Amino acid sequence: MADSGEDFSQFDLSREEKDRLVAEVVRYVLFKTFQSSGCPIKRDELSQIVSKNYRQRALPAAVINEAKRKLASIFGYDLKELQRSRPSTKNQIRSSQQSVLADQKSYIIISQLPPDVYRKYVEDMNTAHLTGFTFVIVSIVHLAGGKISEENLWHHLRRMGLQETDESHPVLGNVKHSLDALVQQRYLQKDKINGPEGNTVVYELAERALDGEVSQKIKEYISQIVNKDLGTVEID
Repeated sequence: MADSGEDFSQFDLSREEKDRLVAEVVRYVLFKTFQSSGCPIKRDELSQIVSKNYRQRALPAAVINEAKRKLASIFGYDLKELQRSRPSTKNQIRSSQQSVLADQKSYIIISQLPPDVYRKYVEDMNTAHLTGFTFVIVSIVHLAGGKISEENLWHHLRRMGLQETDESHPVLGNVKHSLDALVQQRYLQKDKINGPEGNTVVYELAERALDGEVSQKIKEYISQIVNKDLGTVEID
């Protein structure tokens, strides 16, 4: 039966070699995603799985594309490419979160299962508190216009009983680390900018929070909670 996936004939690989490379990439994506709590996987990491033993320049892209098809057909996951967004502020100072190139590509996996099936068989209720925390943070930044100062963000979090110095919150543990995790997972981007009163740390929405489907869900949830027209909702 003909293979409807990527054409590997140009690479002089056996079917077994191709299947092994694709399986290695699929396995790496699945394990790395769950070991790193959903942090994006750099394209270079996947490319190196292939290029460590094979020198064909176009082979890594072909293997990644075939792995994408396997993840969708077997596991119900969409391997989605993220393009690291550039900070919106021009007079930024490079922070530790920007030590990698601004345009570096990475991947995340998103379940394509119907919501009821996902909740029944996949969703981990032990991480529901982290999902809720993510929703709250992204909503605050969204309502602030997509960008908020660190001082302002913690002002709103303190109103909800979350303290920057709390390292043993009964649900979140280290609250500051939980916030930093959202930067690593690319829901937020953290930058330093120059201002008249010195350097200011700001958070703005990153790729995952700006995704069309995610952004629309956030707007719908906020609308339901505040029961107002979205255009009139503002943060103090």
